[in-house]
Formats: sequence, C-alpha cells, structure tokens
Amino acid sequence: MSSLTPIAKNLWTEEAEPHLIGGRLPSGEIVFPMPEGDAAAGVEPYPLLRKGTLWSFTSQEFRPKSPYEGPGEGPHDFKPYLLGYIELPGEVIVESLIVDAAIGDLKLGMPMEFVIVPFNAVHTTFAFRPEKQS
Repeated sequence: MSSLTPIAKNLWTEEAEPHLIGGRLPSGEIVFPMPEGDAAAGVEPYPLLRKGTLWSFTSQEFRPKSPYEGPGEGPHDFKPYLLGYIELPGEVIVESLIVDAAIGDLKLGMPMEFVIVPFNAVHTTFAFRPEKQS
C-alpha cells in the first residue's frame, strides 16, 4: 500500500496508527473534515479517535450520480459497497466506507475501528471496520 497516495491531503495523520484529522472550532465543537480556506480561520486541527460505534449504515447498490469519483470507469464496473456513520464518543459522527464486513454482520452500536484502505490503483482512502477482538 506504500506506493498509493491519500485521496486528499490532510485527511489523516502520518503516524504508525493514523487518526482522521478533524477540526476544533473556537466554540469547542469538533467537526470533520477539517475546514479549508476562510472557514478554517480559528480552527485547530484535531486528531479524532480511532474507535467508535456504528450509528447507522446502508448498502450502496448502484453507481451514485456525478460528481461520484469512485473506483472504476462506469456503471459496468461498479461494485456495491457499505456506507455508515461512525460515532466517535464526545467528538463527531463521521460518514465512512465500511470494509471487512457484510451488511448482515453489522449491528447498530457495534464497535468500529479506523483503517486506511486502497481506493483505486493510485489512491488510499479511510474506512471503518468492525473492531477486531484480541
């Protein structure tokens, strides 16, 4: 995965165990993603928790309308995927790709963990997966 580059700059930290980068507003509210441009005035980068709970989920069964830029060239090579909202306690709810699970495996409130996964032949993206029990 080392030859792949992140799908966008400053989405996650560059640590061995990376974190998504949110922002802490002057009011103390945590947001994701980190605002850009004028909206970033007074906002401090904030590394989000790596673990949270599944707040909601669905399966995307058809190719979204433009400006979708997912893997593949068109409807002929679209592959359904899982999409969910992960609640990071005390921080924010993050919309995310869900990997390493089938829809039947998912349960509201289940523990989820942050991972970086290949997006296409060039880029990586972030996702959450069911937390592995050790």
